[in-house]
Amino acid sequence: MNEETGTRNPPGPDEEADAQGAAVMDTQGAAVIMQQARERAGRELRVRRPVLFVTWGLVLLIGYGAMWLSVRGQHPFQGPAWPTLLLALLLLAIAAIITAQVVDRAASGVGGRSEVQRGIFVLALGAGYAALLIEKIALVGAGVSRPIQAVLGVTAPMLVAGLVFVATSASTTGLNWPRLILGLWLLAVAAGASWAGPVTVLAVCALAGGGGVLLMAAIEPRLHRA
Repeated sequence: MNEETGTRNPPGPDEEADAQGAAVMDTQGAAVIMQQARERAGRELRVRRPVLFVTWGLVLLIGYGAMWLSVRGQHPFQGPAWPTLLLALLLLAIAAIITAQVVDRAASGVGGRSEVQRGIFVLALGAGYAALLIEKIALVGAGVSRPIQAVLGVTAPMLVAGLVFVATSASTTGLNWPRLILGLWLLAVAAGASWAGPVTVLAVCALAGGGGVLLMAAIEPRLHRA
């Protein structure tokens, strides 16, 4: 303090160095806290990931299975009954709510790049399914037969999910083996089931698709320990 003027003296070199050091420490501390939050979110999500696999595995198994039971013995093929389609939509909504709650709880307090990656993943799935719906409507308008519409409508969602899983399995932190394996499996199921016809394709997707996701719930923890 300048006694003559009553004003504070400008900070000296030592004070400026201390202020800069404190700012650097605050920045480093914030980075450490964010890194710890990301690691905690990753651990919590790995613990809860089997719950997500079980949830979506049951959606595929029950949803496709119910539609398959409704089309057995149809001559000519007319498509799944409306109650089974409504059941599938209800199961999808429930699974989406469970997934959102699990991910939000695990990723609470984590933003930045992790939040952007989650947003891109959800956007890719949503855009893919929307494009498929538009494609199916166009095929109906073009007069494509019901069996072809059914095969496309059943296998295409699994194809989109498989492509997104494979494409997003690599990140800056390494390769996500469970996501890669599941994506490749869904692609294989979608491609193989397309040859089974409009009725059997539902059974293949229910058993191979849903069963594969359920199996991943059991082997995923072992993949991370390996």
